[in-house]
Amino acid sequence: MKIKIQDKIAWISINREEKLNALNISMLEEIRKNLIDIRGNKEIFVVVFLGSGDKAFIAGADISEFSKYGKNKGLELAKKGQENVLDLIENFPKPIIAGINGYALGGGLELAMACHLRVAVNTAKLGLPEVSLGLIPGYGGTQRLTKLVGKTNAIEMILSGEMIDSEKAYALRLVNKVVKRENLIDSISEIANKIMKNSPNAIAKAIEAINAAEKNPEGFEIEKEKFSECFESKDFKEGVSAFLDKRKPRF
Repeated sequence: MKIKIQDKIAWISINREEKLNALNISMLEEIRKNLIDIRGNKEIFVVVFLGSGDKAFIAGADISEFSKYGKNKGLELAKKGQENVLDLIENFPKPIIAGINGYALGGGLELAMACHLRVAVNTAKLGLPEVSLGLIPGYGGTQRLTKLVGKTNAIEMILSGEMIDSEKAYALRLVNKVVKRENLIDSISEIANKIMKNSPNAIAKAIEAINAAEKNPEGFEIEKEKFSECFESKDFKEGVSAFLDKRKPRF
């Protein structure tokens, strides 16, 4: 992970370009620790997440890391991802912007949805393909996607597992803005500068109040339970084996 602090903005780059910036457990913990440090830094007003390279924002979780998990380990994985990182992002007192510079899939889209704002390049692809692995989204994806785009669109995206382009994501209000790749940093900086003209205390309180309007903790608990149950299924074993073997799954 790379962090650059400039003009009161912390630019965080997920730096696993060779893995399309896939999230692993150590990366999630690094994100958590850095956000805790940033939260107490009075010189930082806005946080931005980016993916290293031109291909991916975050192309999901590192599947090889949990391919042998059972239900208990799956539940632990979901809890650590949701509670330690994505809930921290969603409830962060400083605005967090996702700069979606490429593929935002699975856990990568879940992280982006936890951010307060999302700006995507016009070539980005977004999706939650977990069902192709015999899983469901486990980092809050079933809950946040439904709140952002509505039940009908969420069901279509999650059950099909298909990617959508950035223009459709904008039409669904999944992203706030679509820009050309060369304009991504400037567009995010423009949004950040508009925010930073206002009271940091009021912004923190506004984030807290807005989040309170849509909370349903039971939904997240149900998602974690159902996610972990998938690890006991033969479909999960087949889905992950197919992914690692670079073939189509045979469910």
